[in-house]
Amino acid sequence: MRAMTYRGPYKVRVEEKPEPVIEHPNDAVVRVTRAAICGSDLHLYHGMMPDTRVGHTFGHEIVGVVEEVGPSVRNLSVGDRVMVPFNIYCGSCFFCARGLYSNCHNVNPNATAVGGIYGYSHTTGGYDGGQAQYVRVPFADVGPSVIPDWLHPEDALLCTDALATGYFGAQLAEIAEGDVVVVLGAGPVGLFAARTAWLLGAARVIVVDHLDYRLAKAREFALAETVNFTEVDDVVVHLKTETDWLGADRVIDAVGAEADGNLLQHVTSAKLKLQAGSPVALNWAIDAVRKGGTVSVMGAYGPLFTSVKFGDAMNKGLTLRMNQAPVKRQWPRLLEHVRAGYLTPRDVITHHVPLEHIAEGYHIFSAKLDGCIKPVVVVDED
Repeated sequence: MRAMTYRGPYKVRVEEKPEPVIEHPNDAVVRVTRAAICGSDLHLYHGMMPDTRVGHTFGHEIVGVVEEVGPSVRNLSVGDRVMVPFNIYCGSCFFCARGLYSNCHNVNPNATAVGGIYGYSHTTGGYDGGQAQYVRVPFADVGPSVIPDWLHPEDALLCTDALATGYFGAQLAEIAEGDVVVVLGAGPVGLFAARTAWLLGAARVIVVDHLDYRLAKAREFALAETVNFTEVDDVVVHLKTETDWLGADRVIDAVGAEADGNLLQHVTSAKLKLQAGSPVALNWAIDAVRKGGTVSVMGAYGPLFTSVKFGDAMNKGLTLRMNQAPVKRQWPRLLEHVRAGYLTPRDVITHHVPLEHIAEGYHIFSAKLDGCIKPVVVVDED
């Protein structure tokens, strides 16, 4: 099959790889029709994620058609159109039984925190991802779901990570009716978190970023107020002035280890912007939320980290909530919102990239060229 493969930092290309096969009775093989490039894929692309091995195929946002099923699979049939959540999980361990699918205890021998993730290095299990013609889907009876006939396949694609993660971030923020909500980051996850905040009762939603085209999308798609942090002297002071000097009720960090930094920034936190390895976004969240407020962290952070204002968080009585999204747990309510017309996830898609041109897609997305917010990889037709 043809598949995107990692060749080193900033180097990806499409190569021939063996097609995946059924390795366990509960596996399925899915022929991929659409995948997506996620902002967290850029951590891998830039060489920021440990144990990203040459030859690894990225991609954890996947829709496609079931090509083959193992003998134990009961919930899927060959020919089903499916959406595959980015979490790989067993469905029966201590954590899965409590809905913590992203923390499954049985699918990742390399970590004690996160479970398995498609195409996200050997730190999350080493599973190849979906930026390829085919992908092996373990535990096929508990992960993927058949796409409803009414659901647009690209809306389904966004439900496999970006929308579910943004929605989960807003849930973790514990938004109450009348709250002022600040979202740091206007990428797809931040946009979805901001849009969801209205559904949960927010009275004001403010999105912070430094790219004008993303802020314009936040105004259009998320109906939010916006702040370009490069145009104010101090973004925390600015947000305080916007909130009667109290601070926002809830702040959602949808930035995390923004993937265009380097090891020096991890160690020294030297680049004082929303960049990789720097705790600046998280510290802005801690400083900008009111006393007794909640900070929800959806941004992905690596293990090497410095200078978080944890003492300030403690003294302010903050609640800090975070996790990788348990995607499938969000789907029943999310699909209700999509079907009712409250959310149209595919509205954030800006680029369609053929699989054979995926290296150019990564370059455009990484360099933030051509107003790129969310690129979709076109692999095959249904």
